[in-house]
Amino acid sequence: MKEANENYKYLQTLQDLFYNLSDSSKELPEVADQFVPIMHTILLIWNHSQNYNTPSRLVVLIRQICNAIIKQCRSTIDGSKVFESIKNEESQDAHQKLTLALDVCSKFKDAYFDYKSKSKNQWKISTNALFVRLDAFSERCQDIMHLTGAIQQFGKL
Repeated sequence: MKEANENYKYLQTLQDLFYNLSDSSKELPEVADQFVPIMHTILLIWNHSQNYNTPSRLVVLIRQICNAIIKQCRSTIDGSKVFESIKNEESQDAHQKLTLALDVCSKFKDAYFDYKSKSKNQWKISTNALFVRLDAFSERCQDIMHLTGAIQQFGKL
């Protein structure tokens, strides 16, 4: 029972940060502001916990963060909204939202790699294991962004 309380103590430090990350009322730039505090807390947990300093536990935390980021981005760039913008000849708006989503995804990965270097390379985990969904989401956003860019170019003709 004591071990369970110890584990909860460490995870509880992430509770408010994860809530802020998942708060649907936040704009994407506000979501990105949560990355450094989250990664800093994860590094502290890694350094001080006996149960949460394993690669498998870190993978779970990072994947949960990636899932929350994808959810927040999808609420901003919902597919039907993007294609509605294109249909209404507002592809510039869709392009900007996609750029913002890609920027947020990139900022999270930058924060992760920054804190990975601070962990003195103890986080020896394949980035494919961590970012597979986030990378796939980013690729889809880039594909749609190329489409909106092409539409803008054709609109100029």
